[in-house]
Amino acid sequence: SRALRDQERRSDYYGKDLQKSEDLQTNTCVTLARPLPTFIKEALKCVHDDVVSRYYGCGLVIPQCLETCWILGLGSGSGRDCYMLSKLVGEKGHVTGIDMTDAQVEVAKKHIDYHMKKFGYQVPNVDFIHGYMEKLGDAGLKDESYDIVISNCVINLSPDKRAVLQEAYRVLKAGGEMYFSDVYASCDLPEDIRKHRVLWGECLGGALWWKDLYRIAEEVGFCPPRLVTASRITINNKELESVIGDCQFVSATFRLFKVPRKGAAERCQVIYNGRVTGHEEELEFDANFTFKEGEVVEVDAETAAILRSSRFAEEFLIRLAAGRAPGGCCPAKVKVSDKLGGCYT
Repeated sequence: SRALRDQERRSDYYGKDLQKSEDLQTNTCVTLARPLPTFIKEALKCVHDDVVSRYYGCGLVIPQCLETCWILGLGSGSGRDCYMLSKLVGEKGHVTGIDMTDAQVEVAKKHIDYHMKKFGYQVPNVDFIHGYMEKLGDAGLKDESYDIVISNCVINLSPDKRAVLQEAYRVLKAGGEMYFSDVYASCDLPEDIRKHRVLWGECLGGALWWKDLYRIAEEVGFCPPRLVTASRITINNKELESVIGDCQFVSATFRLFKVPRKGAAERCQVIYNGRVTGHEEELEFDANFTFKEGEVVEVDAETAAILRSSRFAEEFLIRLAAGRAPGGCCPAKVKVSDKLGGCYT
């Protein structure tokens, strides 16, 4: 089938064509990230050099408030993000990485003992599975078993993006979150781009139109996607630029929440308590909301429902809004099309 051929193509590119980060032929998978908090820098320093050199992701995909969480990493590759997360969740948390490339999974598995000793853990809190993100059930992953699902620029590689989001929704607990970075296109990509081996392997050929992300996410049950960051992608390869033509691409991070449907939601006032590690002074939640410690902020009903039902519930004082909040108000919503560069309408 076409899906099977696409999966084999993905596996070959990441298992055979690429042997190290320097083999990448575009700038897509080396997108500059924002400055890293110190605690993440320290965790990254602990990751084995062999794991880091075989990593092809775009920046870092590390959400906040991770202690004791159970996390699933889609397209975990050599395991860099998973090992970093295994340190951040602590011994009471757990991280599972799943990848469709045998060679990458073997690299990740080989270094489990090294990292557990590095972190001082008595029992491993990380494991790696060979499998497909469209078929998590086939890999033995059960319903409602994870607090967070992450992915770093891999959903665009899937021939069935709806299945990926549907499976992520299934394995998430109520109140759980899918936090992911990916590539989005400014147009409906023609076949010569979609079938181009390098453009596909380097995350451009399968890029989704961002409005399709909104449609698919809501159809499978998630709250509307919340944009965190977005930046334009430069190709820096004349041959590939000639193939791409006028198409433009952005790298964007979104968060999706699995919020229980419980009655009518209402606007609320919230106060952040400043207890999330590495974000004590302020918590940058998305492109619309940055919560400063101790500040009263009025939020819309959807945001209030997310904060109430997710792992962030214990980090906020939440109360019904009564008129205008004394310490702040609900800011005007950022337009996603503006944040994605103005050309995504």
